[in-house]
Amino acid sequence: MKFTKRSIFIFTTIIFTIIADQASKYVVVKHVKMGSFTPIIGDFFQLLHVKNQGAFLGMGSDLNETFRVLLLLILPVVVLGFVLRHIFKDKTLDNWSLFAFASIIGGGIANVYDRYAYGEVTDFLFMKLTDTIRTGVFNLADLSVSTGMIILVIMMFKSKNKASA
Repeated sequence: MKFTKRSIFIFTTIIFTIIADQASKYVVVKHVKMGSFTPIIGDFFQLLHVKNQGAFLGMGSDLNETFRVLLLLILPVVVLGFVLRHIFKDKTLDNWSLFAFASIIGGGIANVYDRYAYGEVTDFLFMKLTDTIRTGVFNLADLSVSTGMIILVIMMFKSKNKASA
């Protein structure tokens, strides 16, 4: 494979995402007591160290082992492989879309690695706007995937606006 600025940008984003996620999880596991709340910005933004055997918000954690391996390890690896192939083949993608896809791939790889290596994912970030409006507990990999998806939606709307103008 010939390394171009584009491919270096993609791989750098993926690797940085994985390293940031894994480093943050390492720090949390070593220094934050399991189940403890640690305020970062008052009650609004907190550390809450938990383990998650499922996917987003624990979905799939109650599946039997075969289905959990299929849905949380094998399927994500296949999908991430197709997304990676897509961003290398589609030369029309702009830098924001490349960054978004690479962030999604990096976050996905980081969480799949945790599921494979440890059987669970460390989650630790929690936001509480009000008593009823709050996030689930998440990690930097989840944040990378979500941010990537938001960027892709924005880019999609921007390209549709350009096309209709």
